[in-house]
Amino acid sequence: MINKIKNLKDSEQGFTLLELLIVIVIIAILAGIVFVALDPATRFRDARDARRSSDVTQVLHAAKIDQVDNGGDYDAAITALIAGNVYMIGTCTTTCNVNNTNCDVNVTSATSGVDLTTLVTQGYLGAVPVSPNGLATWDAVTTGYTLTKNANGTLTVGACESENTTAISAVR
Repeated sequence: MINKIKNLKDSEQGFTLLELLIVIVIIAILAGIVFVALDPATRFRDARDARRSSDVTQVLHAAKIDQVDNGGDYDAAITALIAGNVYMIGTCTTTCNVNNTNCDVNVTSATSGVDLTTLVTQGYLGAVPVSPNGLATWDAVTTGYTLTKNANGTLTVGACESENTTAISAVR
């Protein structure tokens, strides 16, 4: 009887700790691969939106620092803006609203452009930022960022397109 129990114990095999760990690691790797494979596009859209948010804040900060340094007066390009109109930041002169179908807020007209390169030449911006390409292609002519001066003098800088958020803008 004792030999029979002993033989039964010898014939039963279980999993060693090492085997269990290997299986757990393989399952974790497969789960990670599936997670990444299923939704990388969302991660890219989030990254582009984060860059847009950072750029919007940077432009607004530069305009406000320039205003402070100039005794409360905005840069000439900003001073010339009509209150309430939405302007495309860039060097556009006749195609400023060409990408309105992709914008959260429509640029007022084809000639509604504001060139902020003076903020670069004066050292307030390293460069006029250009929005990452999403539905539209952006460049130095139409940067994908808008500027609105309100009647009370506050500025609103916004990203033309936002992919995973409702709207990207900053007001000050």
